[in-house]
Amino acid sequence: MMKFIFLFIIPFTLFGSKILSYNIYDRTDRVDVMITFDTPYKGTIKQSSTNSKIIIKLEDANIESSKLKRLSSKFLNSLTITPMAGYTQIVANIPKSIQLKASKTADAYGLRLRFTNKNISKKVKNAQQIATNQPTKLPTKEDAGINQSYFIVIIVLMIGVGILFYLRQKVIPKQKSNQINAWSFKENTTPATQPETSTSGDENVKIRFQKAINEQNSVVMLDFGEQSFLVLMGNSNILLEKYTDNKPTSQEDFETILKNRHQELDEFLKVEDKKVDDPMQEYKERAAFIKYEA
Repeated sequence: MMKFIFLFIIPFTLFGSKILSYNIYDRTDRVDVMITFDTPYKGTIKQSSTNSKIIIKLEDANIESSKLKRLSSKFLNSLTITPMAGYTQIVANIPKSIQLKASKTADAYGLRLRFTNKNISKKVKNAQQIATNQPTKLPTKEDAGINQSYFIVIIVLMIGVGILFYLRQKVIPKQKSNQINAWSFKENTTPATQPETSTSGDENVKIRFQKAINEQNSVVMLDFGEQSFLVLMGNSNILLEKYTDNKPTSQEDFETILKNRHQELDEFLKVEDKKVDDPMQEYKERAAFIKYEA
C-alpha cells in the first residue's frame, strides 16, 4: 500500500509548480506575458537566444498541454509553451533587437516575461544616468512685475510725504476766528480766500481756497498736478478728500463742501482740543484703563 502512495506522490515532487494560465498584454512600448502557478514557483529559469528566438526553460514547472499563441506585435511574433521532461519550455519568436526580462511576483505565484526593444532600454538607462548626475534645478519666476509694483508704491508714498511736509511747513492760516468751535458756515462766517499759488519751488503746487475755522486750524484746498486735496491743517494735518474730477471751481463750491463736512470737521476739532487742552486728563484716563485691564 505504501508503495502505491509513494508512486502517486513522485510526479508532483518531480514537476513542482503547475502552470494554471498565461496572459499576453500587448503595449505600445512592450509585450508582457504573465504566467500563473498553483504554488509559489521556486524553480530555476534558464534563457538562451538566437537572432529570431528566445528560449526559456522553467525547471520544476509543468503544464498539461502545449500552447501556441500568434501575435501581430512589433515585439513578439508568436509564443509556444511545451511541457518537457522535468521542465517547461517557452519559445518566443521575436523581431530583431528585442530583449527579454523575466521577474517573479512578490509571492512567487506569478512570473512576468517582458519583451522590449534593446535600443529603447539603453536610451532610458542613459537618460536616467544623466538625470541622476545633473543637479536638480528649481523653477523660478521672473519678479520684474513685483519689483515694478514695489517701486511704484514707494514713489507714491514719497510724494504723499512730501505734500504733507510742505503743508505743515509752508502753509500758514491767514485768517483767524475769535470764537473757538463756534463756526457754523452761516452768512457771517469768514469767507474763503481766493486761490493762491504756492511760494515753494514746485510750480505745480498751489492753494486754491483757504478758510480759518478757529485759531489753530484751517481748511485748505490744495492743487497738485491734475488732482486737488482738501486738507485740515493745524495741530495735525489731516487729508479729508482727494478730487480728480468735479473739482470745486468757485468760492460757493468750496463753501458747499465745508457745509457738507461740518459735522465731520467738528469731530476732528473736538479730538484735537481734547489732546491740546487737557493732556493730564488723557494721561489719567490711560492710567485708569491700564489699571482696570490689569
